[in-house]
Amino acid sequence: MQRTLEVTVEHWPIAGRFAISRGARTEAVVVVASIWSDGVLGRGESVPYPRYGETPDGVKAAVEAMGGSVADGLDRAALLAAMPPGAARNAIDCALWDLEAKLSGTPASTLAGVQPLRPVETAFTISLDTPEAMAEAARRASERPLLKIKLGADGDPERLAAVRAAVPRARLIADANEGWSAANFAANMEASAAAGVELVEQPLPAGDDALLAGAARRVPVCADESLHVASDLAPLRGRYDAVNIKLDKTGGLTEALATASAARDLGFKVMVGCMVSTSLAMAPATLLAQTADFVDLDGPLLLAADRQPGLVYRGSLLSPPEGKLWG
Repeated sequence: MQRTLEVTVEHWPIAGRFAISRGARTEAVVVVASIWSDGVLGRGESVPYPRYGETPDGVKAAVEAMGGSVADGLDRAALLAAMPPGAARNAIDCALWDLEAKLSGTPASTLAGVQPLRPVETAFTISLDTPEAMAEAARRASERPLLKIKLGADGDPERLAAVRAAVPRARLIADANEGWSAANFAANMEASAAAGVELVEQPLPAGDDALLAGAARRVPVCADESLHVASDLAPLRGRYDAVNIKLDKTGGLTEALATASAARDLGFKVMVGCMVSTSLAMAPATLLAQTADFVDLDGPLLLAADRQPGLVYRGSLLSPPEGKLWG
């Protein structure tokens, strides 16, 4: 079977503005890999992430460079050896899963041994802003049972208190995106505990988180930027209680499934997360979400409009993907 690889860069406007500790943006820029075989199309979407030195043009070029290998029959195992983890590998890996599912007539979830798929409840993200603005955003989302609060700047205790006052019954996750320091860690963790936060994501910079090993963690702490692939897990023991697995970090669903299995074996709780992107990027992650302790797959909900057909969200309840979208 002759296979061809095509790559596109797409721009999807965000509804309003999305802000974290490292900055704000108003659009999601994604890279889509499309693999054709005998008239059948498999697709994968990824998000180049500047935090890891990725750019849309660079990721596009890295995907294009694999065109010959894809045409020669590259499979997912060979892809893991041929490319490093990251957005470029993710786009190709997910496209290969989608293509195999469509060519074989077997859903990707069955191929992955994840059956049956069921709806899952996702967190909904509140962007970093003033305490008053975040409280108002949380109030507007008060019907959603799980909110993820972006932190990582001066005044985080006030943000936490304001959000909790606005939504007294909501479950909360706090995500500092490496924005805390040794100087304010204890105070911010105390404020998180006082607000009833269930999980604090990546409070300290990756590579500068040794403090966590000896710190009193009144709220469980989750590694995000400190974790990419399964081989990163062992050094995180004693510092983190949970890990956030994202396909753009692992470099695809193949490594993500292996990372989730290894994380559970080591006693970590598992979150499945995402970048801001369309339903095409979320769809493979719904397989991981089936056994995750926390699900954060709200990327399409943050866009002004999603691709069609897309995933179906009923409030915060996310349904499994239809084959027309992916898998």
